[in-house]
Amino acid sequence: MKTLLNLVWLVLCGFWMAIGYLVAGLILCITIIGIPFAIASWRIAGFALWPFGRTAVLRRDAGAPSCVGNVLWLVLAGWWLALGHVVTGVLLCLTIIGIPLGLANFKLIPISLTPLGHEIVRTDEPFGARR
Repeated sequence: MKTLLNLVWLVLCGFWMAIGYLVAGLILCITIIGIPFAIASWRIAGFALWPFGRTAVLRRDAGAPSCVGNVLWLVLAGWWLALGHVVTGVLLCLTIIGIPLGLANFKLIPISLTPLGHEIVRTDEPFGARR
């Protein structure tokens, strides 16, 4: 079922949202300071491309630099990427078939606003196997 949902997601909105994250990463690579943000953007692009079967978990060891970085991310790229998820999520929820896809879009909003300090893991992976 995850594969079917991911394929429908890819056609309807996943490809376009992933392109948005890839473009944001390329723009952020213009300066040396923006490279860590670009890496986070590209990491989320993979998650936005194939979201079913994966989830984002908070890393407890992230620390204060990730908090400061998230504030900068929010100003530079986070708000308009989250806006893209809101718009596509609402449009997908207008149909019964699109409701699970719209909910997946809403699941991506928190990580699009604050990507630093999060890790994307598979849902079938045991929690102890990550580290």
